[in-house]
Amino acid sequence: MTLPHHPFGTEITATDIVAQMQSAKGWEDRYRNVIQLGKKLPALPDEYKQDNVTVSGCESQVWLVHAKQNEVFHFAADSDARIVRGLITLVLAVYEGKTADEIAAFDIDSYFADLGLIDHLSPSRGNGLKAIVEQIKRLATA
Repeated sequence: MTLPHHPFGTEITATDIVAQMQSAKGWEDRYRNVIQLGKKLPALPDEYKQDNVTVSGCESQVWLVHAKQNEVFHFAADSDARIVRGLITLVLAVYEGKTADEIAAFDIDSYFADLGLIDHLSPSRGNGLKAIVEQIKRLATA
């Protein structure tokens, strides 16, 4: 399967995002940054938006597709909600182009703490974000 290209994990890295979020002046700036990142996420073509690739546990509709090439995972995702598109980018920046071992070893909780977001997300958004991460981890170990 050939997935649509996006800049997250390659041109826009987790390190870049942490630096951007840590330089933000308060929650409103962080929120704006997340929305802006979401605008850089290409829309997932309709042919990929199938029921079997939806992420359960998300309040909004989220589609997550993947491909494995030479032991490296590639992901593409989309949502019908602007803020969730932005949250997806935070996750893709971490896991795109990584092996199963790298995905399993990454400390996602520390990353989210560094971003300073979790405390400001509604419980349902926080659970949805965790559901996306868990689905990626399941795909990498399948």
